[in-house]
Amino acid sequence: MTSGLTVRPAGVDDLNDLVALEDACFTSDRMSRRAFRHALTRGHGALLIAHDTAGGAVGYALVLFSRGHSLARLYSIAVEPNLRGRGAGRTLLLAVEEAARTEGCAYLRLEVRDDNLSAQALYKAEGYRPFGRYEHYYDDAQDALRMEKALATHLDASMSRVPYFPQSTKFTCGSACLIMAMRGFDPEFPADRRMELRLWREATTIFMQSGHGGCSPYGLALAAHRRGFKVSVYVNAIDGMFLETVRSPQKKEVMRIVEEDFRDQIAARQIPLEERRLSPAELEEAFQRGATPVVLVSTYAFDHEKTPHWLVIVGFDRKYVYVHDPYVDYDEGRVQMDYIGAPIARVDFERISRFGRARHRAVILIEKGETA
Repeated sequence: MTSGLTVRPAGVDDLNDLVALEDACFTSDRMSRRAFRHALTRGHGALLIAHDTAGGAVGYALVLFSRGHSLARLYSIAVEPNLRGRGAGRTLLLAVEEAARTEGCAYLRLEVRDDNLSAQALYKAEGYRPFGRYEHYYDDAQDALRMEKALATHLDASMSRVPYFPQSTKFTCGSACLIMAMRGFDPEFPADRRMELRLWREATTIFMQSGHGGCSPYGLALAAHRRGFKVSVYVNAIDGMFLETVRSPQKKEVMRIVEEDFRDQIAARQIPLEERRLSPAELEEAFQRGATPVVLVSTYAFDHEKTPHWLVIVGFDRKYVYVHDPYVDYDEGRVQMDYIGAPIARVDFERISRFGRARHRAVILIEKGETA
């Protein structure tokens, strides 16, 4: 922390200082007194204020936390103009990061003016990387550069027993996850588009609300079992998986038939199927004994789209669940490394690992079988 500078949580008594800082630092896109009061009394975030040795307010930072997942956003940061370049901004930024870590956030994002090169230099020096931009973002139509920093270290790929494989279509997350899980036990198992699509054809529900059907937990379990792997399935409701994603009665009927057929095959193969939620402790215990969990989640917390999605769990620690996410959002400037061993706060993982109004939960445990 910069010598002589202290940072603490702001209170309502700091409103005058916060507004004065805002007026001194910005000529447009200013936060109002009402906005500051809301952040202090009702907002889900942290508003920090910095003081010098004389007790004067010299800067503030506002970070917002997401209720859906472990992502924080630096909404605003301001330092008195005559103190810029002396480390006050860095001190505030580090305090924001610590507040976000305490909240359990794994990532911190921000927007910065495309023409604010000094701020961009600070962020880059502290480990932030650009991943996109917003055009005409500010009141004066200036673009904003989007930047992000991982506050929790991704699981080292070399330490994971599960290799990474990205999905090549919007609808093959389940089969991509299955490839990852099976290759963790059999490095020679094919990892290519032909196998990805073959597994999807075996596991698909045929229909979703729009486009191609996703992968059923029953279909994925059967596909792995056919290839010699030991499989067990846990769902909190055996009937009606994904039916709420379609409105057409004809499509619903087809999905019911597919699901019933999958379950009949599971029974015939004597694959363990339990109608209950697998607790976080049981999930971690299964991983520790050598199973690879493939877990159903909702993407709503990521993109506000109510879409079922599959992830592979590749590690645990006290704060985070580490996952391989097969979906790489190239349109947002992402790269595969962003999705390999990605940390999700435990509390957030518990929130996202259910889908739809019925809060469907599904876990497939993949283990090495006698022939795999």
